[in-house]
This record gives sequence, structure tokens and C-alpha cells, in this order.
Amino acid sequence: MEGLLDRPLNPNKLLKEQFVSNLTGSSLLEIAALSTIVPVVVVLRKWSSRDNIRRDSVKKNDDALADHKDGVYYFSALVIDCLTVVLPILLIFTILAEWAYICAISLVVVISIYILLKRSQSHLKAQQHLPSLRADISSYRVSVVLVTCLSILAVDFKIFPRRYAKAETYGSGIMDLGVGSFVVANALVSRQARNITSMRWKAALRSISPLGFLGFARLISTSGVDYQVHVGEYGVHWNFFFTLAAVSILTSIIRIHPKYCGIVGMLVLAGYQVWLNFGLNEYLTSDERSADIIGQNKEGVYSIFGYWGMYLIG
Repeated sequence: MEGLLDRPLNPNKLLKEQFVSNLTGSSLLEIAALSTIVPVVVVLRKWSSRDNIRRDSVKKNDDALADHKDGVYYFSALVIDCLTVVLPILLIFTILAEWAYICAISLVVVISIYILLKRSQSHLKAQQHLPSLRADISSYRVSVVLVTCLSILAVDFKIFPRRYAKAETYGSGIMDLGVGSFVVANALVSRQARNITSMRWKAALRSISPLGFLGFARLISTSGVDYQVHVGEYGVHWNFFFTLAAVSILTSIIRIHPKYCGIVGMLVLAGYQVWLNFGLNEYLTSDERSADIIGQNKEGVYSIFGYWGMYLIG
């Protein structure tokens, strides 16, 4: 009985950490191809569903559908979404990874032909495209969440190419692009993007508290089950939820008018890059780690400024 209690919960922890360590990433061209495939697939699905909705709306005006028929419609739409959006992206990120360039070119050709055909139709008016900004932002956020979820779930398996995972020190993979995209996705729907210049502290804390809760929940759960955590990514205790919460706190404390957010964001990123070049980069990539909370989580804490700059630009 004592032997069972002394046995670690995750005996393969070291092997799993090595599996996602010392990676150099992919080429920027391949990342660009993958970044093209995902939104094109989402846009094609959105356009096809928009046409179906228009046809269904005509039917609904004549004869209202029953509730059970609505349920069948939404369930069928969910199944079609999985088959036309989730499954293709999953295949591209796994068994079709070597065909990424061909798939990207093919999809760009398809969407170009689709646009030309739509424009050739005389009944399609420009006014129909004006109110689609919110839908486009929603599509972008869906793409980011979808790729993030699939990558996080797939990265622990050999079928997921190692070059797609996060790079160790230098280089970039598609998962490196994901964290920045998540920050920009949050910025696009932030109060600054909606020209809300003032916000009460209670409301700000309410918006930040879920991120803090998720951060501590992840920390407690991973520590409780002895799950593998790559310390070189965010630090000993830090995780991406804490980063998102810290960016929100910085934005609430340092209130910048939406008109100047882009300029300030570029200045923050430029200053952060100068700081990296003048010694911070060597400290972050070294094995030096002091006992205090900042030293233990130096990668996550110091990355806040870079993410905050991207948030302001977004």
C-alpha cells in the first residue's frame, strides 16, 4: 500500500515534457499557408450557410416552422459545421500537414472563383455586405478558438507535426501565432474597440475575475494530477489565463483613449523590443531563476508587456 502511495501520478511526466521541448518551429511561409486555410474554410462555410438562411427565411415568412423542426435544423447545421470546418482543419493540422501549401492555394482559388461568381450576379447589392463587420469579427474569433482547441488537444500526439508546436527559444510555430491571435481577438471586442472610455472598477473586476479563476483552476489541477508543464513557456506557476488577466488589469489601470491605442501599442512593442535587445532576452532564455514569484515566472510576467502592446494595436 505504501508503494502505491509513493508512486507518482504521472510516471511519464519527464518524457512528455521532452516531447514538447527543444522545438525550433516552422517556416513563416508554412505558417502563412495554415493561417490562410483556416479563415478561408470558415468564410466558405459562412457564405454557404448565409445563402441557406436566406432561402429558409423566405419559407418562414410564408409558414412558421415548428420548434422541433428548428431543433433539427440547428443540429444539422452543427453536424455540417463539424464536417466542413472542424474536420478539414483537423486533417490539415495532422495527416495532411505535408499538403498545406497545395490546400492553401486550392482554397484561395475556390474562394476567388466564388467571389467572381457572386459579383457577376446583378441582384447582389453592395448594401448587403455593409453590416457584416460584426459577423466577420465573430468568424475570426471562432477560427482562433477552433485552432487553439485543436492544437492544444493534438500537440501531445505524434500525429501532430512537431514543427507546429511552440518553439523553445527562437523560431515560430502555428501555436506561437495562436496566443497572439487570442489577445488580438479579445482586443477586437474590448471596450476600447467599442469607444467606451470609462469603466467602473467593479465592472472591470467582474470581467477579469473569470480569467483569474481559470488561471488558478489550471494551476491547481495541473499540480494536483502532476501534469507535465513546460517551465520555459510561462514559468513555474504562470499560465496564459494569468497573462490575459494581467493585460486586462493594465488596460484598466492605464486608460488610453481608443484614438491613441494603436500609437501607444506600437511604442510599447518598440520599447519592449529594445529592452529585449539590451539584456532582457539573455535573462529570459537563461536558466537563472530566483526564489521570488517574479523570478519563478519570469517568462510569463515579462511577456505581459508584449501582449499588452498587441492588445492595444488590436
